[in-house]
Amino acid sequence: MAGLRERKKQETRKRISDIATGLFLSRGFDKVTVAEIAELANVSKMTVFNYFARKEDMLFDREDEALALVERAIAERPAGASPVDALHVWMRRALGEGYPMIAVSPGVRVFWRTVDASPVLRARAREVFDKIEARIAQLLAADAQVESDDPGAALAAAMIWAVQRVTYAVGNAAVDRGEPVDHVRRRQRDAIDRGFAQITAGLAGTPYARAARRPGARR
Repeated sequence: MAGLRERKKQETRKRISDIATGLFLSRGFDKVTVAEIAELANVSKMTVFNYFARKEDMLFDREDEALALVERAIAERPAGASPVDALHVWMRRALGEGYPMIAVSPGVRVFWRTVDASPVLRARAREVFDKIEARIAQLLAADAQVESDDPGAALAAAMIWAVQRVTYAVGNAAVDRGEPVDHVRRRQRDAIDRGFAQITAGLAGTPYARAARRPGARR
């Protein structure tokens, strides 16, 4: 029964998020009320806030998923691969799979235009990306067995997550020019590869570019 209850909760959360996202993209974030979302989702306003602490969280509902993907990429990397290698592979794979936090498409571009039009959503986007960057810094420090607030880890994480930001900008610009999706992906893949080549060179000799021996690592 616990599995069924959890599955129903996940379905309700997804339904609320999907309805809210559709309304936000079609009408703009500020013109949609939580009451409207609740009515269309056939739940109460209280139920909406039980699932989402803030209205903007209904649009940014994949933060935990992104954090888990980053954590898994580093934790489950193959023997001989550094954390930087692992995140390079992950970004390329996410791009190939069309994961929206990496891959840009016309639909994803509409999402970001909606975000750009709202100060609240822009602030929430920065919060999400800053949280991911901070988590990467923590993971790098832990893997290198240095203090969690080591400046080197923070700098390395900033460099790594800058690749995502630049890759997104490249993809957005290509979509705005009307380029087909395969061209957009090619431009983004090139940006990822160039970015990580520079990071690898910049981090050479640091513990973040080395493959550490970790319990549970795949050999």
